[in-house]
Amino acid sequence: MLVNQFKPSSKSFKNTFCIFTEIHTKTVEHLVPNHKSESGSEYFYTEAGMYRLSNHWGRLANSKWRLVASEPESTSKNKLGFARWEDFYPDNNFEKLYYLEANFEKQTVTYQHKRNPNFDNKPVLRNALETAKRIKQARNILTLTSWAKYFSNQNIDNLRKEIINELIFTDKNLEEIKRNCHE
Repeated sequence: MLVNQFKPSSKSFKNTFCIFTEIHTKTVEHLVPNHKSESGSEYFYTEAGMYRLSNHWGRLANSKWRLVASEPESTSKNKLGFARWEDFYPDNNFEKLYYLEANFEKQTVTYQHKRNPNFDNKPVLRNALETAKRIKQARNILTLTSWAKYFSNQNIDNLRKEIINELIFTDKNLEEIKRNCHE
């Protein structure tokens, strides 16, 4: 049920991490937004959570909001996402709040918040800067091949999994991980 009367505090969203699920824009087409940002994003508040209609996702001023597509890439520039209020987690640059997650079939590496109900305490938690560095390294391992030239006798897909898993589950630096794989 959409109730467009619920009004959270404007500070409720500052310094938060949240993953929105993409839904069809028809869901809010007859509603008036509770808030419209200077960049044109529209926000619809309900008792259950927030709908956000926007053409940009990711780092937003002082928050990290990601949209997960529910269907194959649509051609629409504006995407509507929904998140429950309990899915907004605190964010800052100094606490170890984040961990990496790899999907080798889709060849993706993303970061998640430690309050995610799927967190099993196995990946190493890192602060925002350390997480950004590791994610860049892991994505380079997934997409580039130049790093693998010294591993001529090994299967590159197996190496990718081994290195990325070490980036996720240990504090070893990338050079140390590569050295151990090479031995």
